[in-house]
Amino acid sequence: MKVAHFILVFAGSLSAIVTYLLQFKYKQSAVRASALVGVFSGLFVLVFPNVLSSYLSQNLPLVCFGASFIGMVSSNLVKSYWTIGVSGTIFTILFLNTSKLFTGFGGGLGSAACIALLVTLAIPIVVNKGNVTNGFLQLKRLINKRSLKK
Repeated sequence: MKVAHFILVFAGSLSAIVTYLLQFKYKQSAVRASALVGVFSGLFVLVFPNVLSSYLSQNLPLVCFGASFIGMVSSNLVKSYWTIGVSGTIFTILFLNTSKLFTGFGGGLGSAACIALLVTLAIPIVVNKGNVTNGFLQLKRLINKRSLKK
């Protein structure tokens, strides 16, 4: 892995965590917290253009802003900073591997952030086989109840 990719992965995790922290510890709205992370990452690249390589200058604001969408998640759904950080890492890996495929498509950053968060939330379900079976049983019961009411 290149050093630039490592920096992007770290920045993605940190951006997601900072957004989550701004939202819940400092009582900012989800949109404001995400916007602050995006603006500061963009300003850093503009104010210090010679500090980063051209590759990082181009991709760092995108990764930081996209990963900040993960930090907008509800605290009812995710309570762990580790989960947010892992989601930020997965988002960055998705971004690095799919950014060339989705050129010109709107919503690519948000879609990748959603996928990264869903993958992270699915890890405990996949690892613990009892939860998968239990989840399928609950879904089957819910479908059966709805079909019986009709």
